[in-house]
Amino acid sequence: MPEATDGAARITFGAYRRPSLESGDYEITVSQRVSLDTQPFGVTKNFTVSGDRFTLPPSAIREVFPPDGSLGDHVNVLPHVVLDRPTLPWERDARPVGHASGARPPWLALLVFSGEESPVPVPATLGTLTAGPGLFPAVTLEKHQATGDQVTVIDVPADLLRTLLPTYDDLAYLAHVREGDGPDTAVVVAGRLPAPGVTTVVHLVSLEGRFPDTAAQGPAFDFGPATPGTLIRLVSLASWRFACVDAAQTFPRMVYGLAAGDGALRLPPSREPLANAFLSQGFVPARHHLRQGARGVAWYRGPLTAGPVDTGPVTPARTADALLRFHPRVGMFDVGHAAAWQLGRLLTLRSGDAATTLYQWRRRRDRNLKRSTRERDDYPLTVPGIDDSLPATVLNWLTGLTRLEGVPLAYLIPDERLLPVETIRFFGLDQQWIRYLVDGAYSIGRLSQSDADLDAAHPLPLPHTPVTGALIRSDVVSGYSGLLVDAYADESDT
Repeated sequence: MPEATDGAARITFGAYRRPSLESGDYEITVSQRVSLDTQPFGVTKNFTVSGDRFTLPPSAIREVFPPDGSLGDHVNVLPHVVLDRPTLPWERDARPVGHASGARPPWLALLVFSGEESPVPVPATLGTLTAGPGLFPAVTLEKHQATGDQVTVIDVPADLLRTLLPTYDDLAYLAHVREGDGPDTAVVVAGRLPAPGVTTVVHLVSLEGRFPDTAAQGPAFDFGPATPGTLIRLVSLASWRFACVDAAQTFPRMVYGLAAGDGALRLPPSREPLANAFLSQGFVPARHHLRQGARGVAWYRGPLTAGPVDTGPVTPARTADALLRFHPRVGMFDVGHAAAWQLGRLLTLRSGDAATTLYQWRRRRDRNLKRSTRERDDYPLTVPGIDDSLPATVLNWLTGLTRLEGVPLAYLIPDERLLPVETIRFFGLDQQWIRYLVDGAYSIGRLSQSDADLDAAHPLPLPHTPVTGALIRSDVVSGYSGLLVDAYADESDT
């Protein structure tokens, strides 16, 4: 197991990892003898371990490389797939019948088809696997499998498959286990480089039962009769495609390309100076429907702004309309804070439990405050206390809102032009917007001005710390799921 170290981190590559229990049928017997009874008690149970065989769930594949749908220059990279379960390549047996000892190669392999070589995947059932046109050995189904179960197959010309398929001995070198940099994973690597200038399709195929021990030199894949046009059928467990046509689509070039522009989260300037004053601050024009039925256009800015914004605590509001701001010079409303308040209220009402618990707590708090102002020191009876502490469920819900949990994307990015394709945009979190979002949620049960005054006198114990970040819209995100972004200070340590 060779190890690669980088400071305190250590990555270990293992040759294989076998499962604790192999796929198959098992019998377990438990017996117990009591000293007062000469007859022992025992029970026997049968169970089956059913590992993946003809299909894989999408969650089993953590990532593929080159990325699915990418167009970069990958001619020097062997395609590979990262599997979420580190034992998966060794959970089935690719050895010939009777070879129960010795090295056990993986039962999975990656086949790389370039250009017109790519076969067409077709659906089939376990009952029709051997029906052709491609050759497929007889299959013995396990207890949990039925002839009507669906599978995906590809029929590959035998002459082509001879050039693509690794040998029995090479299989062991094309899969390994990786541990130390997160959850343990298994990696299956192809044995062929993709061709330049064409589309490449990669299939993860099953090799279980495909190596009969008929050759004198050891197990070899069964290609059937040596006749022209022979097709070999393979079960395809997963596939993806990419192309090696554009050097600009490689990871380094795409990342450097993100640096183009100033990176500010705002729309480009217009020809109207008054509008530019709003656009430069990250506002966007949005449709506005007034309560009276009138329609117009208003300025809206969500919690993600061109820079951090925080002007301190806000006054509890009773309606969203109280937070509308009218700019007479441009004749338009600013609806950002009103939208935040209304959204917080609607999200809490939709949550059900949070809204009910918040309303009940508000009533307990109000009763406790009213009673404390009326109690006399000489009152002869003991009055039980009222627990008016903020319930943990409500506090957790409101804390989640400060992290924008549950906030729809349209409130964060109200205009797609704020985040064009293949760009990075830096932002500061508008804590004023967050405060109004939380106040809207906190307003459940706030009916009168006295309720609002009580809320102002008892602010929520929520932190509002400055937050900055970056939004990335790029194939880098979808194609490189292991992407890690580090932030660091500049030369002046700012």
